[in-house]
Amino acid sequence: MAVTLGDVARHAGVSLATASRALNGSARSVTEELSAKVRASADALGYLPNAPAQALARSSGATIGVLLHDVADPYFGGIARGVGDAAARAGLLSLVTSTDGDPRRELEAIRMLHAHRVRAIILAGSAYNDVSVIQELDEALAAYQEQGGRVAAITDHGPLYDTVEVANKEGAAALTRALVGLGHRRFAVITGPERMRVAEDRLDGVLEALSESDLTPTEGMVRRTEFTREGGRAAMAGILDVARKGGTPLPTAVIALSDICAAGVLAELRDRDIAVPDEISVAGFDDIPLATDLAPALSTVRLPLAAMGEFAVRLALREGGDRDRADNSHASAEVILRDSTSAPGVY
Repeated sequence: MAVTLGDVARHAGVSLATASRALNGSARSVTEELSAKVRASADALGYLPNAPAQALARSSGATIGVLLHDVADPYFGGIARGVGDAAARAGLLSLVTSTDGDPRRELEAIRMLHAHRVRAIILAGSAYNDVSVIQELDEALAAYQEQGGRVAAITDHGPLYDTVEVANKEGAAALTRALVGLGHRRFAVITGPERMRVAEDRLDGVLEALSESDLTPTEGMVRRTEFTREGGRAAMAGILDVARKGGTPLPTAVIALSDICAAGVLAELRDRDIAVPDEISVAGFDDIPLATDLAPALSTVRLPLAAMGEFAVRLALREGGDRDRADNSHASAEVILRDSTSAPGVY
């Protein structure tokens, strides 16, 4: 079996990106000491550098690939705008690809972007939780990096990539504490599918904050759905039906862990003549532009969406000294309380 660049990196005790820079001549510098160590490992293992890879590493491709779940979702639209602005300032074009949260489509897109020799790939969608899926995606990205490509991620996609760390868990916890502080004790939570790490992080934040006050949602009050308006509406309908059939009190607060889901929640409550926030408070997450246009205006967690995209481009294109591990930037979250939430029974 042929020796790969990954084998060399492991033998030398450095990251894949470092080994690539040392052997493929990328523009990002590597110390001479580290370069010598990597070359020694390559010689010891009999690694043969890939000539096309070296050419690609030295090339100046004019495109950045952006992988996200749905460009029509304002959350991803905000990120894509930030990526596009930062890419334009660097004299590059951004190529946006929607994957619909399907890892097979994401894998195909990575391979296509690799074949088109894009300068960098920005992973803007949520990472997945399935180990086999993660392995396949990591292997495809490793092959791309082995030929000089650069990768940056928004939210945690593992230790191999430069990352814009987003305060998903912290923001969800802070929102929950704010609602508890208003006097809410009966909560329902609408989160995303288990395959998405962002959904799990946000749900963990809510549940941990509730546990601090010895609170927990009752059975049927935590619903999983796609992060869509239709998903939020269906989940809210399920929550109301569970309460009605079980003869249990309605929640006084519903936390939908994306604003798009929250828009569906508000629509379902409006159609059932349930007043917001008089009877049920509703909160979302992301602070997309639509949040202030909803009636009532949506309480939410604000993320700096465009800045997150810009941060990712800066990480992907950064120059300078070598780093044996990926670099991270941090995107904070801010709780924004608007008209859709109030103290229970108080408008």
